[in-house]
Amino acid sequence: MILLADGGSTKCDWILLDDSGEIVFKTRTEGLNPAVFEKSLLEERINKNEELYAYRDKVDIVNFYGAGCGTIKPTMVLKKVFEEFFTNANEIVVKEDMVAAVYAATTEPGIVCILGTGSNSCYFDGDDIHMSVDSLGYILMDEASGNHFGKRLIRDYYYKRMPPEVASEFEKQFDLSSDAIKENLYKRENPNTYLASFAEFIFTSERNGYFYKIITEGIQEFIETRVLCFPEAQNVPVHFIGSIAHFSEDIIRAAVWPYHLTVGNIVRRPIDGIIDYYRNEVIKKKTKVI
Repeated sequence: MILLADGGSTKCDWILLDDSGEIVFKTRTEGLNPAVFEKSLLEERINKNEELYAYRDKVDIVNFYGAGCGTIKPTMVLKKVFEEFFTNANEIVVKEDMVAAVYAATTEPGIVCILGTGSNSCYFDGDDIHMSVDSLGYILMDEASGNHFGKRLIRDYYYKRMPPEVASEFEKQFDLSSDAIKENLYKRENPNTYLASFAEFIFTSERNGYFYKIITEGIQEFIETRVLCFPEAQNVPVHFIGSIAHFSEDIIRAAVWPYHLTVGNIVRRPIDGIIDYYRNEVIKKKTKVI
């Protein structure tokens, strides 16, 4: 059986397929970003999932695609966790979440963008993935991501650039004391997820001019830094993956127009596209994965 997973810092979606491609179960764990979490926490999060634990000895192949898996050191940490947990697996593959985004978006050439807790982009030529800029994470990059908008909201609140009626609702939903914010950012684990939690305020509240403005500015910045860096962007569709992309679809379509770009697929959850890819390209055709 093949166990597929798409993971970020906030959550990780898992699906177990049998040899014919039928779903055995779907489940979810907390985020498993090995660039952010210690090995002990990764182990704890996977061990406490009942479905994964019940099938740990029955899994033949593990294909995990996740945030923080773009460099060797964190990738090897997570692979070790899986090797110790899925004791009978004869193949364990850990790759960055950009690969899963491509699987979910297209089998044809295109620009593929992730807009979730973090953000990233690549050019897929139909066979291989090409990165233009190494991602330096939530402090320096991650334009138009959840943590990008979270930082924007907090700054606007403190600089009093947030409309009073919006600020009043913001205060009701979050602890905005400077002590609480600094504690979570500088002393606790996973500050990127903490920042991204504030972004939910934008997408669960009624859309207004202020929200429209900051989403538009974030999307424009992402396009200029992470899409136009690919010369191919003018000639192929630009696909968007992730929750931020899903909830911002109308703004994305408006934002790309001045740049003469074509929007392709917008997919909320990459795991659904991964299933289709494996059924059609791997199980049926026995094609090797990227």
